[in-house]
Amino acid sequence: MDIFSRLDEDGIRWITLQFMDIKGYIKEVTVKRGKIDEDSFARGVPKLDGSSIEGFTSIEESDLTLKPVINTYVKIPWRSGLARFISEVVEKDGKPYEKDGRIILRRALTAYDAEGFTPYIGIEMEFFVFNRVEIDMTTPYTGMSYRIYSDESPHNTTGYPRMYKKGYYPATPLDTLFNYRMKISDLLAEYFNCEVDAHHHEVATSGQVELDIRYSTPLSTADNVLNVKYVARNIADEMGYVVTFMPKPLYGDNGSGMHTHISIWRENINLFYDPDDEYAELSQLGRYFIGGLIEHGRSLAALVAPTVNSYKRLIPGYEAPVYLVWSKANRSAAIRVPMYLKRDYNKRIEFRPPDPSANPYIALAAILLAGLDGIKKKIDPGDPIDRNIYEMSIDELRRYNIKMLPRDLYEALNELKSDDTYLKPYFSSEFLDTYYDIKLKEYKSISEYPTTPELYYYFSL
Repeated sequence: MDIFSRLDEDGIRWITLQFMDIKGYIKEVTVKRGKIDEDSFARGVPKLDGSSIEGFTSIEESDLTLKPVINTYVKIPWRSGLARFISEVVEKDGKPYEKDGRIILRRALTAYDAEGFTPYIGIEMEFFVFNRVEIDMTTPYTGMSYRIYSDESPHNTTGYPRMYKKGYYPATPLDTLFNYRMKISDLLAEYFNCEVDAHHHEVATSGQVELDIRYSTPLSTADNVLNVKYVARNIADEMGYVVTFMPKPLYGDNGSGMHTHISIWRENINLFYDPDDEYAELSQLGRYFIGGLIEHGRSLAALVAPTVNSYKRLIPGYEAPVYLVWSKANRSAAIRVPMYLKRDYNKRIEFRPPDPSANPYIALAAILLAGLDGIKKKIDPGDPIDRNIYEMSIDELRRYNIKMLPRDLYEALNELKSDDTYLKPYFSSEFLDTYYDIKLKEYKSISEYPTTPELYYYFSL
């Protein structure tokens, strides 16, 4: 069945075209069904003012088009007569727009095609679901504030008592978000072609959840991250919740990651698997991939942990990575080789620094290019570290030559500025300069605000 017959059969009257901006915000425009024809899928729909999207175009060269990707078609289940396509941004002449993350990822995958490699990626998507949030940024002279309300909060005096960092795997009815997770998981599978292999409550007490997105091609996986965010927010709104994908909304509790599981295949062979490797059944090619992640890990941070808030998650004591080392089954390492099942098709690498505030297209492209650089240059990842790295002394860290992830976004951006060759030409220089500028502006803007803890600790000096 062609796409137009499908639109007719599904009774579609309106079509939403979605894309992600550089920072990872979902953007959309909705057009009448009659505005979409065969030319729309070939050249795009002229409905985007690029000057209104941060980092895209100037006001004098602002006309861009949105080209729907046919295989991302979805009939929206919560709106009658509405369909959705994920779209790619193209210029007026039909040329792919080099600042669109989906196009960057497609370009990066051509580097894998040239090597005869097929990568697959699965995602552990963590996020918070709250009952209500109040944020006041409009009164800087009388005091900015925020309040988070959650039925699962440790300070909630009704219902079952709960403690900080004790939210992992509770059964219902303590897990108040079970029905919410079931609903979004079913909708994702039935309508969005996004299979959730498992879902559960996460460690953070107040409303932290995880969806394990089944592995797929990198483009499909990045699309599915967008789908999860879209469905999670809409169903939360329907059920009286609010959702955030910021990595660290709560002090004193675990933050949210977007752990990224990667394997590389050629035909039907998992190139990361080596049954003769006594340590982790990991091939030399897999070790080189890890070497690339470690070599470029500090600059990668700017793209996979891209917000000021990201670095409040990346601290010791909260099951988040701090050190650029690898290991099997060691969650204090930035890179793990999971050892749940010793089978060739299960062998993969888990990269733990990413968080769900990242633009998934940009993040996955950067991860894949860093790993490929390691393969091409045969970068040695060093020996695995099987100890709790958080407990190692400074002298031990130096002896093992262990590098840390950047301590804040500013440090990460400077690392990206000095280490971006592995990203080119798939990431254009213009994109990288734009990304650096808008993220530096974001860092400076947020850093200027006095915070409540600063007033608490310093007001009486």
